Amino acid sequence: MKVYFAIKFHADAKNKALITMVLNALEKTGFKTTCLFRDLEDWGRISFDAKTLMEKAFAAIKESDLFVCDATEKGVGTGIEASYAHSNKIPVIVIAQKGTVLPETLKGIATKFYYYENEKDLLKSFDEVKKLF
Repeated sequence: MKVYFAIKFHADAKNKALITMVLNALEKTGFKTTCLFRDLEDWGRISFDAKTLMEKAFAAIKESDLFVCDATEKGVGTGIEASYAHSNKIPVIVIAQKGTVLPETLKGIATKFYYYENEKDLLKSFDEVKKLF
């Protein structure tokens, strides 16, 4: 099952360790992952104009079976991508670090949402997700 992973990206890749932890947990659970920041932008070493980036994101989302986004840090792009996935009938799974207040609109389109503190929590959540689909 192909998963598109979205999170607020930073040009300096300051959340690379978090992104890597989530992607590793998804892959350990048996999902194939796509993450634009890792796969196309090479952790910020390559950049695209906004139009091109969104075109690439939408194409990758449409090729996916599942959309997972980390909503710990709010990001307009993440919300746009989640809405696009939802409008294309791709299940939306929202994850966030414990203590995060999720936007009601994001909860409204989420198939499921999970809170985590560490990779062990993510593995447990993604194992449950895998059983749903």
